[in-house]
Amino acid sequence: MERKFIGIIPARYASTRFPGKPLADLGGKPVIQHVYEHASSVLDMVYVATDDTRIEAAVHEFGGRVVMTSPEHFSGTDRCCEAYMRVGRGYNVVINIQGDEPFVQPEHIETLKACFTDPNVQIATLVKPLRSDDDFATTLAAYNTPKVVINRNREAMYFSRSIIPYFRGKPHTEWLTNHTYYKHIGMYAYRGDVLGEITLLPQSPLEIAESLEQLRWLENGYHIKVGFTEVETIGIDTPEDLERARKRLGYTY
Repeated sequence: MERKFIGIIPARYASTRFPGKPLADLGGKPVIQHVYEHASSVLDMVYVATDDTRIEAAVHEFGGRVVMTSPEHFSGTDRCCEAYMRVGRGYNVVINIQGDEPFVQPEHIETLKACFTDPNVQIATLVKPLRSDDDFATTLAAYNTPKVVINRNREAMYFSRSIIPYFRGKPHTEWLTNHTYYKHIGMYAYRGDVLGEITLLPQSPLEIAESLEQLRWLENGYHIKVGFTEVETIGIDTPEDLERARKRLGYTY
C-alpha cells in the first residue's frame, strides 16, 4: 500500500504552567505558526487540531489549515485521532507534531516517515542518544526527560522518567561514559487504523505510574519503532522556555 502521510498538530490554549503558549509571540509569529511552517516544508497536508477559537483564528490568519475538536480530550493522541477521522481521508499514516515545539526540524519528520518503509510498523517515535559529556543532572537524572530502552529490532522496550537501565557497579558520574542512554523526543507517527485502536484503550497501570501514555500501548502489545536523531528540540512549556527560544533566534523583548 502506498504510504500517504498527514501531519496533525494538537494545540490547546489551557496549560497549567503557560496558558496560551501556542499563541505566544516568537520572532513576530505565534509559536504554532513556526510548528506549522516547519511541518509543511516536508508534508503535503498539515492541520492544527484545537478546541479553542483563538487558536483557530490565529491559524486562519497565517493561512494554515485547522480543524476544531472536542474540549474533552485528555491527550494530544486523542485529539489527533478525532482530527484524523474528520480530515484524514486518503491518508494512512498520521504524524503527531507537538504544538509547542517551534524548532521541530524536517529531519525529525523524515526520520519518522522512513520508519514506515517496513509495512509491519504500527507506531514510530524518535530518540536522541545522550552524549558522554551531557550534564547528568539536567539530562539523565531529570524526571521530565523520559528515557527509553531499545531492543535489537530498534523497538522501544520501555519508557521511564527514571534512569534506565541502572548501571550496576559504576558511580552515577560514569554512567554516560559506559553506556548509551536514549532521551525520548515526544513525536509520534501511527498507522491510521492503529491510532483508532489505541485511543480506545483504557489507562494502564504503568501509564498511571509514570504518567507516560505510550506505556499503555506497550502494555497492550503494540510495537513502537524507534527512529534516531542527533538534532535537539526545545519545547515551550513555561515562559522561561519561551525566553530561551527567543534568545536562540536572536530576539530580545
